[in-house]
Amino acid sequence: MRYIIACLIGILTTGCGNKYSSFSDDVVDRKSHWTTPKPRQGQLTEQEMDMARIAWKYFENNYQESTGLVNAVNNYPSVTWWDAASYMAGMVSAYELGIIEKEEFNRRLIRILTTLNTLDLFMNELPNKAYNTQTAAKVDYGNQPGEIGYSALDLGRLLIWLHIIKHRYPEYASSIDSAVLRWNFCNVVDENGTMFGALLEKGKPVQYLQEGRLGYEEYAAKGFELWGFDTTQAAMAEPYSTINLYGYDVPYDTRDPRKLKAHSYVVTESYVLDGIELGWDLADDRSAHDYKYSNDWIAEFALQIYRVQEERYKQTGIITARTEHQLAGPPYFVYDTIYTDGFAWNTISEAGEYLPQYAAVAIKGAMGMWVLWDTDYTDLLFDHVAHLYDREKGFYEGIFENGTGLINTFTSNNNGITLEILLYKQQGKLLTYKDNVAPSLWEKALDSPFGYEGQCLPRRGASNSKLKQP
Repeated sequence: MRYIIACLIGILTTGCGNKYSSFSDDVVDRKSHWTTPKPRQGQLTEQEMDMARIAWKYFENNYQESTGLVNAVNNYPSVTWWDAASYMAGMVSAYELGIIEKEEFNRRLIRILTTLNTLDLFMNELPNKAYNTQTAAKVDYGNQPGEIGYSALDLGRLLIWLHIIKHRYPEYASSIDSAVLRWNFCNVVDENGTMFGALLEKGKPVQYLQEGRLGYEEYAAKGFELWGFDTTQAAMAEPYSTINLYGYDVPYDTRDPRKLKAHSYVVTESYVLDGIELGWDLADDRSAHDYKYSNDWIAEFALQIYRVQEERYKQTGIITARTEHQLAGPPYFVYDTIYTDGFAWNTISEAGEYLPQYAAVAIKGAMGMWVLWDTDYTDLLFDHVAHLYDREKGFYEGIFENGTGLINTFTSNNNGITLEILLYKQQGKLLTYKDNVAPSLWEKALDSPFGYEGQCLPRRGASNSKLKQP
């Protein structure tokens, strides 16, 4: 509905025709995008099963028995909770696809849940942004001991996967709830439903800063919503606008990075994850997989993200699947965007440095679009990336657009998302519910006015007066 309002405003300001000035000042045809391709569904082919086994190889190589954690990057013993959630997605997918036996699944899951239940938290609040995978000690992004704060976006993704596992395997619900009941939510979601991350810099007090931009913000907000938190503000599309690229209205967050020092990245990943894990449904929608998307504007935004990349290929010949990705060398990580900071097809570091030489077709972006939209273009994407692996290491991060070869690095995020994409093809929406399950520890805690005082749980039927203002 919000998208429809935006279209109406656009028509009023540009006339009733279907031609208007675009971002590049050219007059272009407005594309018709009201036909939505169906997702791919069905049993995996022999080639796809082979791809799933190759992706799982990454998790065999990088598993740390001492903690149950998996390295975020090949042979580098550090992890964030976004990457850990991708491992959980990969582990569930590997079991459901028959790559590992239940015995191994149980062993791995028990080990990581044990770590989550004994983890040293940041300031006794929430899990630190990063941990050493061999010791489960808090570390900075250089894997040096110390605490640096927490990420609301990473924890939102972790909460989604803890919720998925809890409802797929109720026998682990108590262990999962016990881990989450250790957390203090007072500073991460405020009474308006805005999400905040924590930042601790040397010599400074902890800063709690609003976190999340369009796409990532709404996806992570659903993680907190699944556990009963009100994230009204974070779940809203606003403030946003659209920029016309190749005739498609691409949504972007209008908060100014020059003032707020937080870039707004239009990329594929968050929209793909919302589609395959949550079916582009609202968090309280417990329906099974279908083609009715109760979070309709997210589904529409996702379609724009897909269509504009397809159209770029049609008009330039550049195969396009843009999202964040790792690099084998400095700066090690880039946001490879469709649009950010006022520029289309802008590839930048986290510091905002322009790095067009690292524009790439990301495996997880290409595979995500392949499974969610069954078209000739996504067939091409599949053919472009399906063979980009090392059988002994997993899938490469991607392949550079400029023809300079593969991104020679392997990550938990890329291989985990690849596995869950393949599971989605076989099963559909990954968040499922079982009937007649007893109330969990978490649900009991929310129903009772006693216990867990000072942790700002979303008590049912009571105002959460302990939530702090930013």
